[in-house]
Amino acid sequence: MNHPFQTVRDLLRFAVTQFSQAGLAFGHGNANAYDEAAYLILHTLHLPLDTLDPFLDARLLDNEIDAVLKVIERRATERVPAAYLTSEAWMHGYRFYVDERVIVPRSFIGELLLERMSPWLGSPDEVGAVLELCTGSGCLAILASEAFPNADIDAVDLSPDALAVAQRNVDDYTLNERIALFHGDLYEPLPERQYDLIMANPPYVNRQSMDALPAEYRREPHMALAGGEDGMDIVRRIVANARRWLTGEGVLVVEIGNERDNVEAALGGLDLIWASTSGGDDNVFVIRASDLPLPPA
Repeated sequence: MNHPFQTVRDLLRFAVTQFSQAGLAFGHGNANAYDEAAYLILHTLHLPLDTLDPFLDARLLDNEIDAVLKVIERRATERVPAAYLTSEAWMHGYRFYVDERVIVPRSFIGELLLERMSPWLGSPDEVGAVLELCTGSGCLAILASEAFPNADIDAVDLSPDALAVAQRNVDDYTLNERIALFHGDLYEPLPERQYDLIMANPPYVNRQSMDALPAEYRREPHMALAGGEDGMDIVRRIVANARRWLTGEGVLVVEIGNERDNVEAALGGLDLIWASTSGGDDNVFVIRASDLPLPPA
């Protein structure tokens, strides 16, 4: 087949035009049409993802052009997030397998784990137990294993499909001896123990925002996004029971996206600390065990 395209540069220009004309939404790893196009082209051609310039004027085979055009078309017309097209997502240099059974990893808690939860936790080597609720792909549990080398990590999800993806990632990083996956509703499946750190990126999108989500986000599992009328259904439950599961010096860290107003309305009176991340100062709150409510009797 004779193509009007010959080089990576040709395909990159075409993809950016297609993505821009389609009005795609970004936010699953790339921030704009150019970065998304470059990533998809390099991945499809099995080229290094961080090395575009040397290949821009490389002449491609017809079958290579066909493969790239198919990916561009799916992204532009079906609005499939790039991570689902490539079956991978990257966070802070770590690659994770993903598919439609989990939301695409993009948590700001990952940034805090790179800093080993400083200043809220003491020596990283002394952290012995970490819990992740709503683990999804397991990415934060895996990052926690790197941040806290002596910690055992428990990770929970209500979706058995999500846990299958998490298990694949735990296997890929050979962390089965340190990360235990539990199927169930928040704390319900866990054995009795206490944690130095509980973290969660739970469903928190309020009903009005769910109705306005771009098509790309509607491709993700509904149960991993929808947090009820005010977005706080799961957040309330996590906070209400956290103290029972934390050590005396432990901390709870919860990501809530753009829902700060709803968080403060739902958890009024609690001493919330808002962490600074690349997304601003409104996306993640930290609360110390001593500032949490006593668990229900």
